Amino acid sequence: MTTKAEKTTEYIISTIAPIFNKLGYVGTSMSDLTEATGLTKGALYGNFENKEALALAAFEYNSKKLLSAIEEKLAVNGTCLQKIFSLTNFYRHYNEFSEVMGGCPILNVGVDAKYNNRLLAAASRETIKTLEGKIALVLENGVKNGEIKLPVTPLQFAKQMFTMIQGAIAMATITEDRKYLLNTITYLEHLINNEIKK
Repeated sequence: MTTKAEKTTEYIISTIAPIFNKLGYVGTSMSDLTEATGLTKGALYGNFENKEALALAAFEYNSKKLLSAIEEKLAVNGTCLQKIFSLTNFYRHYNEFSEVMGGCPILNVGVDAKYNNRLLAAASRETIKTLEGKIALVLENGVKNGEIKLPVTPLQFAKQMFTMIQGAIAMATITEDRKYLLNTITYLEHLINNEIKK
């Protein structure tokens, strides 16, 4: 059974997660957080040691949401390619998924924290590694089952694939033009069908 304190902590994290994601670590003020939660600064610090702890909890919350969604897409029944295309289709509609989080947490936090918060930057890098590992595992099984052929190791291909997707997310975000993402996903699927499908 969830205690009142645990419920308060969950409420704080879910409320502040999109704020930190949108405004960044430095750009988010304590007044932004007290205004959004309706709690006092003392109440926030009663649940979290400091602003950094709040920011880390917010990133972990968004990161878990993203990882969970990706696991679900990669766990569909079917071949390696069906799993990969389930993932690419998720990213085709990524803006709808990430909008409630205040944008892509990997892009927003990764770039924002690079020069001003090493713990957040490290957490962002860890999430990227985890995601790439999940994609690589699907590809590795595809190679073992004779469904695909890869010109490089599964992890290297997964990294390249994720780089293309994340780069497209960055361009779509900066320019406010979803075509960057849609065109990249279409090209990636064409590449997979023509280069690695057996």
